[in-house]
Amino acid sequence: MGDKKVVITVYGAEQICASCVGAPGSKDTYEWIQAAVGRKYIDGVVNYNYIDIDQPQTDEKHIAFVERIVDEDLFHPIVFVNDNMVGEGIPRLKSIYQALDKLDVPLQS
Repeated sequence: MGDKKVVITVYGAEQICASCVGAPGSKDTYEWIQAAVGRKYIDGVVNYNYIDIDQPQTDEKHIAFVERIVDEDLFHPIVFVNDNMVGEGIPRLKSIYQALDKLDVPLQS
């Protein structure tokens, strides 16, 4: 894997989106992803970011994507592995794992 940086970013809000009623909240999903990835992959290789779409952002990349979420009425949480969207609404671990495997993130032994 080398020195390649792997970041899982979850965009979400405290308010559950109207189409996702009954699903876990964005923050709960963020914590669930951290726990699941931590059980399968070596600690310290993957970094995590939670972006609250209802809070002001300072990073241009996050500002632009939050605007896209609002403009396109995307379901949240939205999960990225590096710059690849791997989940929207109710993310699946399988798609997150596939993205991490493509980046050769080392597995626990």
